[in-house]
Amino acid sequence: MAGLFTNITIKDMDLKNRIVMAPMCMYSSDENGYANEWHYIHYATRAIGGVGLILLEAVSIEKRGRISNRDLGIWDDSHIEGLAKIVDRCKEYGAKVGVQLGHAGRKSETEPSQIIAPSPIAFNDEYPTPNEMDEEDIADVIRAFRDGAERAYRAGFDVIEIHGAHGYLINQFLSPLTNTREDGYGGSLENRTRFLIEIIREVRTVWPHDKPLIIRVSAEDYVDNGQHPEDLVEILNLVKDEGVDIINVSSGAVVPVKIRPYPGYQINFANTIREGVGLPVIGGGLIKEAEMAEEIICNGRADMIFLGRELLRNPYWPLKAAHELGYDIAWPEPYERGRI
Repeated sequence: MAGLFTNITIKDMDLKNRIVMAPMCMYSSDENGYANEWHYIHYATRAIGGVGLILLEAVSIEKRGRISNRDLGIWDDSHIEGLAKIVDRCKEYGAKVGVQLGHAGRKSETEPSQIIAPSPIAFNDEYPTPNEMDEEDIADVIRAFRDGAERAYRAGFDVIEIHGAHGYLINQFLSPLTNTREDGYGGSLENRTRFLIEIIREVRTVWPHDKPLIIRVSAEDYVDNGQHPEDLVEILNLVKDEGVDIINVSSGAVVPVKIRPYPGYQINFANTIREGVGLPVIGGGLIKEAEMAEEIICNGRADMIFLGRELLRNPYWPLKAAHELGYDIAWPEPYERGRI
């Protein structure tokens, strides 16, 4: 029976456990998007702590697509060296490493005159109205995702995640709340999915088919006229045969709305998508306790568990969780004297 500390193999990626570090913006790059000592220490520490798969924060495929001026970038070949250093340090301590390729679209807080989106609708009163993307903009962004994936391969990442969640650009195309286009990229669910399909196809021209590809989605918009897990099942069934291997299930943030989160609040969404799409899923949401993570895996409600805030508080959470659940796992040799 699968458990939190059993391995899972997806294509050429073999994970020693089912614990995934969620992508979390560090806002620690310089304004040109380069990795630095903070990133090397931050990510390597979680590898030492026993995380099976580390997903880097959203790394922007275009300078105008950054969430903030302090985000990591992958829009230029010069970014590869620093990203490769993160990868090498994490792999040295037994973790697999992925990168989240993203574009903020209308939620970019940089260079307001250049922000773009499928439709000219501001996120809220504090954000400027974005420029509606024309076909040239769409083609440019699709190529930028492809080029980012190629750089990710050259940097040595084990997996890439295309960020289609949290109200960023791909999510803006997918949702009827933010996509009011009347051309081939808007209107029907199939048309709204076209942008994502074309990105995946381009990415797969440079990202080898024996390496896994993750799509992160917001499965619930928390408003009646938004999208819900069943809608995402339909979208993901349209894209999965383009070369998608894993779905990372999150929720919210496409429009401003108050969410009442609780431990495991997104797991039912993950379970719905797992059953409806038939691909492995990563689920999570304020999970802190090892027993909860174990239950979710053992009962087949998700295949992997992502942790975010808990790994910020305790980068050695996997070591403690293994003890609590009765798994005998190897500790880093310098820490053996501290074994629980």
